[in-house]
Amino acid sequence: MRAVVTGGAGFIGSYLVDRLLEEGCFVTVIDNMSRGCLENLKQHSNNSCLIVKKADIRDGNKLNRIFAGHDVAFHMAAHTNIGESPTNHRVDLDNNLIGTLNVLEAMCNNEIQDLVFASTSAVYGEAIVKPTPENFSSPQISLYGASKLACEAYAEAFTQFTSIKFWAFRLANIVGERRRNGVIWDFVHKLLENPSELEILGDGKQSKEYLHVEDCVNGMMIGYKKASSKVNIFNLSAEEQTPVDKIADMVIEEMGLKNVKRNYTGGSRGWVGDIPVVKLSLDKIKKLGWRQKIPSEEAIRRTIRWTLDYESHRHITRK
Repeated sequence: MRAVVTGGAGFIGSYLVDRLLEEGCFVTVIDNMSRGCLENLKQHSNNSCLIVKKADIRDGNKLNRIFAGHDVAFHMAAHTNIGESPTNHRVDLDNNLIGTLNVLEAMCNNEIQDLVFASTSAVYGEAIVKPTPENFSSPQISLYGASKLACEAYAEAFTQFTSIKFWAFRLANIVGERRRNGVIWDFVHKLLENPSELEILGDGKQSKEYLHVEDCVNGMMIGYKKASSKVNIFNLSAEEQTPVDKIADMVIEEMGLKNVKRNYTGGSRGWVGDIPVVKLSLDKIKKLGWRQKIPSEEAIRRTIRWTLDYESHRHITRK
């Protein structure tokens, strides 16, 4: 199989590349390197089955050329900074929706039939039904969530007048080694700067699901291989929820700190567009045989340790 992976040098994308190469696929990565980095793919530097192209999904002509000769598109590239959208109203539109339209058109032009898409639990807004099933809908509260839902809608529409089949995975919080943003990254760096005080956006009671990236990629591959409808939508998250204060506890413990003052800011939500409580139904993906293998606490602690090791190595390198 010849696979093209947009955002393949990013966090989830690079783990997907690991898996595809392990399964014997030929892989072409497309990444503009705004969030991704070649360091995430360094383990494959001598693998002739991997090609990396620095390109932007907003460039439809370039995508069309790169997509030639491939069998499946894994679309992982996106703008994911929810907090930026209230002041930059086009960033999600341009990067997510227009970028996805370019992917769909490149697939049509090159007769690629399978599209696997990294969507988000943000499409549910602030869901009143928990666990939230895939058929639930509610008002959107972020431009990011709205853009991802629009991407899904465009892809679904393309399946009606082309030969494209579509798999969308609505992801909760994905953590693990190589993640260079998010709450764990932020907490570690705040405490490296000031070990006596930790600012927490929100009231610390926000409770979400944290799934290790290896379990995430495994779920995506199981869904892709075992579901065969024209349109296949799956939630993908951890079984258990973890409050933000518990993550702070783990970060403080792993860093060996004591008597850290917590400074809560931003009210109960934290930032515009944030969803304080996320709990997804996993019934659909479980029916295909997927199970979470890495408990959330282990996944979070592995992420903390990797972040500390990464920063320690960077500090040594800068000396």
